[in-house]
Amino acid sequence: MLEVEDLSVFYGDAQALDGVSLSIEQGEIVAIVGANGAGKTSLIRTIGGMHRPTKGKIRFKGVDITGWPSYRVCDLGVGQVAEGRQIFPNMSVLENLEMGAMLPRARKLKARNLEHIYGLFPRLKERASQFAGTLSGGEQQMLAIGRCLMGAPELVMFDEPSLGLAPAIVQNMLAIIRTLNQDGLTCMLVEQNVAVSLRLARHGYVLENGRIMLKGGGEELLADDRVRQAYLGL
Repeated sequence: MLEVEDLSVFYGDAQALDGVSLSIEQGEIVAIVGANGAGKTSLIRTIGGMHRPTKGKIRFKGVDITGWPSYRVCDLGVGQVAEGRQIFPNMSVLENLEMGAMLPRARKLKARNLEHIYGLFPRLKERASQFAGTLSGGEQQMLAIGRCLMGAPELVMFDEPSLGLAPAIVQNMLAIIRTLNQDGLTCMLVEQNVAVSLRLARHGYVLENGRIMLKGGGEELLADDRVRQAYLGL
């Protein structure tokens, strides 16, 4: 579904990504793990059309989307749940969700998708008229996921979905991602929480200093001594 080939990105003179290549098959959960500053968010933002690569190719379902603006990438079916949630705090929960359905691909599906999201997240239905900024951190993460799903994506890139959440809420969020995947959604999971994300993913990539250093099955990477020493403290 997604192919990234030899991708390089610079911010001025600073290189954020250096020859990154990866692929995601339809129906998979793929984890991109690494320390803070490894280039994980730069990768997501470049795939999503918010940064232009200096080198490399990005293909989604066989279409070369390299350098496309973000609105075109989204309307092709690539969604993103941003780090820090990025909700609109002074708009209601319902208004935030409706913003997600502004894409041409999603407008006719708005009512159906809203009911689906309320089924996934009953708390959002209960708080539909409440200002989003007054929600708890976990509820805001639900809203960020729901707003993304309102755009009818086929692939969703989750950027640090566990950030700032209590452990019990993290487990709930990851269970939701697993459920969405079982329902047919392809997922890229970008996380600092290496153990949790690799247990969830079919395949994983370890990103260090803008380069892919290791790749393999999720359980295979969890058992790799280099991963255990560098990220799990074992």
